[in-house]
Amino acid sequence: MKLLFVADLHYTLKQFDWLAANAAECDALIIGGDLLDLAGSLEIDIQIVVIEKYLRRLRELTRVIVSSGNHDGDHRDASGESRARWLGDVQTERLHIDGESIDMGGMRITICPWWDGPVSRAEVEKQLIAAVPPPGTPWIWVYHAAPEGPLSWTGKSFAGDETLTAWIKRFSPHMVLSGHIHNAPFYSKGAWIDRLGETWAFNPGRQIGPSPTALRFDWEKQEVSWISSDGVEQRPLTC
Repeated sequence: MKLLFVADLHYTLKQFDWLAANAAECDALIIGGDLLDLAGSLEIDIQIVVIEKYLRRLRELTRVIVSSGNHDGDHRDASGESRARWLGDVQTERLHIDGESIDMGGMRITICPWWDGPVSRAEVEKQLIAAVPPPGTPWIWVYHAAPEGPLSWTGKSFAGDETLTAWIKRFSPHMVLSGHIHNAPFYSKGAWIDRLGETWAFNPGRQIGPSPTALRFDWEKQEVSWISSDGVEQRPLTC
């Protein structure tokens, strides 16, 4: 089983092109939020149309797993919390989105939406409770925010999600795939990989240019490679 994980593409279309050129090499492509760019000059509705086309193209190449980030909301619910409602338009058996848990390759992958307030935060907690896999099944979470620790180092402070950290301590998933804090892997106090108890946690970061920072997981070899403009760094996934 080979997984490719990226996050924080922020409507960088050349990086989506890179994914299209490399997606067929993996059993699943996982995108950990912020596909869109709310701070950009292009209207969000136009961005959505373009990214939906990319996602439909990618799902023809491999299985695609997408969680929403804080830049992906296109709708406010009755409680005023942001939702990435547009992802539902591309959901198929080959493209999995917020709220789903899928079993593949002997593991369970749970896709958590960005929580924007108490209502959506409670929904994520209920999702995790319902998704607990059978004993011995590796459990992987996809959630945009990084947990507390070096994955959340901004260069000035640690900005990790304390709620996520508490959930990790409570449920002890095998892995958590996150993003959100762009430069953490490039700082001396930051990192792209961390260990929280029994849980491996990851944040590939973000770089400017035609290729995204990415993590390649090889489940058979039990290793992960971080690919960035700095080169390739490889680590074993053993205790």
